[in-house]
Amino acid sequence: MELLVFDLDGTLLNASAKVSGHTRETLARLRERGIAYTVATGRTLHAARDLLEDHGFDLPHIYKNGVIVWRPENDTYSNTNLLTQHEIRSVLEAFIGQGVTPFIFTFEEGHRHAVYHGPLQTEAEHRLVRLFGEDRGLKVLPVEKLPALADITNISALGKQSAIESVERCVRDEDHLVAFGGPALEGDDWFWIDIHHSSASKGAAVLELKRDLGASKVICFGDSDNDLSMFEVADEAYAPSNAKEPVLAAATAIIGHHDEDGISHFLRERFGL
Repeated sequence: MELLVFDLDGTLLNASAKVSGHTRETLARLRERGIAYTVATGRTLHAARDLLEDHGFDLPHIYKNGVIVWRPENDTYSNTNLLTQHEIRSVLEAFIGQGVTPFIFTFEEGHRHAVYHGPLQTEAEHRLVRLFGEDRGLKVLPVEKLPALADITNISALGKQSAIESVERCVRDEDHLVAFGGPALEGDDWFWIDIHHSSASKGAAVLELKRDLGASKVICFGDSDNDLSMFEVADEAYAPSNAKEPVLAAATAIIGHHDEDGISHFLRERFGL
C-alpha cells in the first residue's frame, strides 16, 4: 500500500485556497483505483473540514503541523503534543517586547479549537481575527479569558520581519519549542511565525500513520519549511514549483505550480489516472 500525504495551502489547494475542479476529479480517480491518501497541514480540523468534505479524505488527518492526528472513523484525536503555559511564558514576553500580538491556539472540550489574543495593534492583526472567526469558524477571545489549564497547541503571530526574527531567536533557546515562519501574504515586510512543541512535526505524525496503516511507501507533497520533516521520512517527496528554495532542494522532483493543478497533473501521469 502506497500512502499519499498532501500539504494543503500552497500545495493541494489553488491560490484561492480551494480544491480545484481538476483536483477534485483526480482525487475521485484515486479513490476508484484504491490509492490511499490523506492530509498533513498547519490548519486546524475546523479550518480544513469544509475544504476536504466529499473528497474522500477518510484516513487519519494530520493537523497543526503534527501536533494532532484526527481519526475521522471515530472522531477522536491522538498524538497530541501540547504546550504548557510555563513553556511559552518567555516567548509571550518576547512577542510583547517586540510589539507583536501573539495568537494562542487551544484544543478544548468537544474537539473544538479556540484562539486567544492580546491587544490588537495593527489592521493586519484585525484581519487575522476576522479570518479565524468568520472564515475558519474558531472561537476568538481576548487572552484574559485563556483558561489557566488550557491545552495549547501552538502560538502564531504576524509582524514586521525584524520583530518576528527576534522572537524566532528567543524560541531557539527553548528546548521544547520549534518555530516556522516566512513572508506573509500581506507583503510590505510582513512576516508570520508559528510555534509549537518540538516533539510535534509532520514527519513524526506521518511515520505514525505509516505504521498504523501498514503502508509500504509514503509519497509526500509540500511547499514550505514545515513540510521538510515529512520530506525526510518519505520514500518520495515532491514540491510544486512555487515552493520555498529549501523545499525544492529537498524534493525528489519539482512538479507544476499549485495554482496550475501541478499535483493533480502529476498524479494523473504517475498513476495513469
